[in-house]
Amino acid sequence: MNPAAPTTLRRSLSTPLLVLYGLGTMVGAGIYALTGEIAGIAGVWTPAAFALAAIVAGFTALSFGELAARHPLSAGEAAYLRAGFGRERLAQLGGALVALAGATSAAALSRAALGYLGDLVAVPQVLGLVVLVVGIGVVVSIGIRESVWVAAVLTVLEIGGVLLVTAVAALHLAGGDGGSGALATAPGRLPVAAVVSGAALGFYAFLGFEDMVNVAEEVRDPRRAIPRAIVIALLVTTALYVALALAAIGVVDPAELGRSDAPLTLIYARAAGPAPGLISGIAIAGMLNGVIIQMIMASRVLYGLAQQGSAPAWLGQVHPRTRTPLQATALVSTAVLGLALFFPLAGLARATSWITLALFCALNLALLRMKRRGDEAPPGPRVPAWVPVVGALLCAGLLLSELLA
Repeated sequence: MNPAAPTTLRRSLSTPLLVLYGLGTMVGAGIYALTGEIAGIAGVWTPAAFALAAIVAGFTALSFGELAARHPLSAGEAAYLRAGFGRERLAQLGGALVALAGATSAAALSRAALGYLGDLVAVPQVLGLVVLVVGIGVVVSIGIRESVWVAAVLTVLEIGGVLLVTAVAALHLAGGDGGSGALATAPGRLPVAAVVSGAALGFYAFLGFEDMVNVAEEVRDPRRAIPRAIVIALLVTTALYVALALAAIGVVDPAELGRSDAPLTLIYARAAGPAPGLISGIAIAGMLNGVIIQMIMASRVLYGLAQQGSAPAWLGQVHPRTRTPLQATALVSTAVLGLALFFPLAGLARATSWITLALFCALNLALLRMKRRGDEAPPGPRVPAWVPVVGALLCAGLLLSELLA
């Protein structure tokens, strides 16, 4: 490396690692809670609600795949907004909101993880949050490959938990041990309103594909790898959720699932007997994984904004040994800790949802504008112009429904 040249991020992420990175936030802690809530809404049609949610999320995911192929940069959302609308202030605002959403999500997951941990062992809240956030900040600072490998291990644990619950439920049903009987008594007519309502909630279980674009400068051949990894992660997540939903409603009555605060624990206990701490431990691993991924994402957004001249230059500095943006990571860690200590969990989750949906609307429209103008783009995957149109409309509808709720 030329000692006079500025240190850059290291391109060390392969497509499989990128898929695991995406799965780590898509198959996150949310599914350990949302399964019950969606079952309470959609009943025996819960698998259909998850499938519809995947389709809804898929439009925006496909738009992100093309945007990443056009502009494979950290702080990708800022670059997409700049390219689509030509407004620097909008790009700065979009990038700042993405970083804020990542920090807010990491703070919410940190508080939730500490809450689950408190069910297993007594942990002082303030000390626990400081140790958790600072510790993860150190992990994220060590190196992108190392931190993504940690995330990959936790992702395998998360997926393993979903597969374990699905498998024991399926074996329980195959053994003729009864179950709720819900599948056998499913009504013949599809309750459209209930399925749509369940899908609107299930949409949030598929979020995470948007985080994948912000490690673009650390991915090998990002124009090909990122769109491919987004599609693979979405398909794997959909298969896992639909299989889990089928098994769940076969073992536990959907109404009972809807009343449970720990639906996967309930399913496992009903199918195989109590397993103290097992599912809770896996849920904690999922939440910690989410914190790691969100902090990686937010720090890369700040780095990318600095590289694009939209944030202070010191946020774009990369340490020559770790090849990570240490200053940006430190700022994100501080923000996550402050949010976790001083803001309620429900408020953090709600704010993250509103920011995300508003950005999704704008980014779909940015891609549409690029297409309508006929902007020149490098070779890579392309989607029809109606894909971002549908994606924008769906996200706008979800945002409106949340604001009016």
